[in-house]
Amino acid sequence: MPDQPPYSDSVRAHYAAQPSPLVAATGIVLDARGRILVLTTSYKTERELPGGGVEDTETPEEGLARELKEELDLSVPVGRLLAVDSRPPGPLGRSLVVHVHLVGPLTPAEASAISFPDGEVTEARWLTPDEAYGALPARTAPRLRAALAALYSGSLAHLVDGVPQPGSPAGLDPERRAALEHAGVFTTADHRAVRPKALTAASVLFTDAAGGVLLVQPAYGNPDHWHLPGGGVDSDLGEIPRVAARREVQEELGLDVTPGRLLAVNWSHRPGYPARVRFLYDGGTLDSAALSRIRLPGTELLQWRAVPPAGLSTLTKPALRRQIEAALRTRGTSAGPVELHAGRPVPTG
Repeated sequence: MPDQPPYSDSVRAHYAAQPSPLVAATGIVLDARGRILVLTTSYKTERELPGGGVEDTETPEEGLARELKEELDLSVPVGRLLAVDSRPPGPLGRSLVVHVHLVGPLTPAEASAISFPDGEVTEARWLTPDEAYGALPARTAPRLRAALAALYSGSLAHLVDGVPQPGSPAGLDPERRAALEHAGVFTTADHRAVRPKALTAASVLFTDAAGGVLLVQPAYGNPDHWHLPGGGVDSDLGEIPRVAARREVQEELGLDVTPGRLLAVNWSHRPGYPARVRFLYDGGTLDSAALSRIRLPGTELLQWRAVPPAGLSTLTKPALRRQIEAALRTRGTSAGPVELHAGRPVPTG
């Protein structure tokens, strides 16, 4: 089966008269379970992702929003740019630039309200990433794969005909990246773009007079997973972890406390996502007067609580519980900071 249907001379002439390149916008529409919306249309035998050509003076975002409304009766914000894919001239005689944007995740109500008002779409299915790779045509599946890599890594994929280019910040297979590095292919700028990135955070371990660990409940994400006071290091502003720890405590608790010694450094990662590095500082013991001065930002944190070490497992994720327990052990000694991987001490022998 040919990859694209034949075009008449009049269609070719129409597109030949258009400015080059043609521009299209595609949406990676996700639901709350991380599944991808894949469409069957009345005018193609192959499945496709939502989206279409950008018209007249539209931006890619405006064109995609229009297509979502026309095809699916879906009025939701078009999210961040995940990938740009350039295709050389094909049967229509024009090169094509495709902008790939994140849409969603949709709420269950938004997903259930999808309909097909213009009749071009005949079916919409929610597929896992692996199912979507298999269902989409060969020219589209690599674009989806690279866009999801950009989504998970918080980056952007630079593609030509679906193939990540040397220097693409996302989508480049790690083995190919290593081979290109060893071959000396990368420029300095390309090398900086393709190297794996890490997110850095700083947290402070406070206890009360009874030895309870001060935890805060977030108003974002999963509120059942409580955190230590702290947050991301603004390294782009020149901030160092210790300064970030003090700033975050002041913003989150309303307390201006100089962090004590560094108790632990934790490294965690999962494939496809940036690594996370956390610096854990000793905040000391807060007396009743200090605890009474705590003021939480209502938009970010719901409440705080001093939790006995034995009760940490009910409120924190296992990796954070292990980090806190390791920091408490270090706090009780004169030893230097402990090196952790997902909360577990890293063997030094």
